[in-house]
Amino acid sequence: MDVKRREIEVMANLLDSNDMQAEVNRAHFCKNNCLAVNIMGSPGAGKTSLLEKTLPLLNETLHVAVIEGDIFTSKDADRISVYDTPVIQINTGGACHLDSKMIGKVLPEFNWKNLDLMIIENVGNLVCPADFDLGESFKVIVLSIVEGDDKPAKYPVIFRKAKAVVLNKMDLEELTDVDMERMKQDIRVINPDILIFEISCRKGEGLKAWTNWLNSEVAAFQNDAIKA
Repeated sequence: MDVKRREIEVMANLLDSNDMQAEVNRAHFCKNNCLAVNIMGSPGAGKTSLLEKTLPLLNETLHVAVIEGDIFTSKDADRISVYDTPVIQINTGGACHLDSKMIGKVLPEFNWKNLDLMIIENVGNLVCPADFDLGESFKVIVLSIVEGDDKPAKYPVIFRKAKAVVLNKMDLEELTDVDMERMKQDIRVINPDILIFEISCRKGEGLKAWTNWLNSEVAAFQNDAIKA
């Protein structure tokens, strides 16, 4: 048997199974009128830091819950728990991404009454998470500018599948040789419709536009659910 063909068949079956559970998850989110967002990015890009800055602002207007994905430890969930936000940690035990079955297993642990927004922070990786639908409404990438302006061109799939990208650590721009225009141009070539937010989590800059957008996305999702 052709080994390469066998690998492709196994991967296709894995994704098919994942997609079936993703639809179950999506139906659950819709039934409970809760927008689900999948946050992806490299280790150290600032995904958890973004949530730490975002949650206090969102909690003024929304009921938010968080699912934290990581290979080991509960460090990220511990950081989020201080923000009066329901949070559950999923440890993949080695897998480089969350999948829909992992998400499906923890959904019953949340109190869904009045929950508006579920934020899923995926395992730090720019490759694997892009292929796995978790049942979310859309994906968001967090990209630290210090990772280099070549990252969008090198990892186009994850940018192609995202609705927005948060360019984090903008306060360090002058300390790097990153070409911001090149980076943003590459992102828009890959995905012309993607939204770009420039943020400094450390200084708290750019957060208002980001949180206003999330609020508007929740409102649009819930209005559509009412019409349906």
